[in-house]
Amino acid sequence: MNASAKQHNKPLAAIILAAGKGTRMGSDLPKVVHEVAGKPMVQWVVDAVREAGADRVILVVGHGADIVKEAIPNCEYVTQEPQLGTGHAVLVCKETLADFDGDILILGGDGPLLRASTVHDMVALQVETSACATLATSIIPDPTGYGRIVRDDDDTFSAIIEHKNATVEQRKINEVYPSYAVFEATKLWECLDALEPNPLTNEYYLTEVPRMLKDRGEVVEVINAVAPEDILSINTQEQLQEVEAFLLARNPEAEQTA
Repeated sequence: MNASAKQHNKPLAAIILAAGKGTRMGSDLPKVVHEVAGKPMVQWVVDAVREAGADRVILVVGHGADIVKEAIPNCEYVTQEPQLGTGHAVLVCKETLADFDGDILILGGDGPLLRASTVHDMVALQVETSACATLATSIIPDPTGYGRIVRDDDDTFSAIIEHKNATVEQRKINEVYPSYAVFEATKLWECLDALEPNPLTNEYYLTEVPRMLKDRGEVVEVINAVAPEDILSINTQEQLQEVEAFLLARNPEAEQTA
C-alpha cells in the first residue's frame, strides 16, 4: 500500500515504440495500426499505460508516421529517422522529455496484451526498492527466440542475453524478457548517451542499459509479472488472430476484426 501511495507522487511517462514497418504483415499499413479486437494494436498499449497512471505518452513513429498519428490521437509523437535500434528509438525522445523528472516506462507498440496491472506492479516495485530500472519478465515453457534473464547467485538481475548469443546452458533458462521495462529518467539518459552500437548490426540496443546500470552499482529489479499468454507480440497476420482470440476472451465487449 505504501508503494502505491508513493508511486502516485512520482511522475510516470511512457515511451511506446511504434516506428516499425511490419513487412511480415503483408500490408502497406504501419504494423501498429492494424486492428485487433476492434482497435489499432498500439491503442491497447496506450490505454493500458494510461490506466496504470502514465502522465505522458510518447509514441516513437517512423514508417507511416502520419497514419499512426491520425489513428492514435492525443499522444505526443517523436520521429525516429533513421531507425537505428531500440536504444536509439528511446534516445530520440530525450529532448521531448528534457524537463521530465520521474520514471519512464518503455514498451513495444505491437504487444496489445499488456495489462495495466503489470505496469502497476513494475512501477510499485521500482518505487518500493528505489531501483533505477525494473524489468517485468515471464516464465514460459518454450523460450526459443526470446532474450533470457540471467540472474546472479543471489537471484538478482545480471543480464539480458539474446537467444542467438546465449550459451547452451543459458538457452535452458525459461525466464524471458518481453520488452517491458521502467527506468529512472536521469539514469536512463546517462546510459543511452554512453551506449555503443552493436558491432555486427551498428544498432543501439536498449537491452544493454540494465546491464550498464548494474555495472555502475545501481539497483536493477526483476519481477515475474507477465502471464505467458501476455507476452505474445504481433509480427504476422496469424499472430494477430492468435492475440485477438486472447483479447476477446479477456474483453468480451471488444469487436472482432473483420
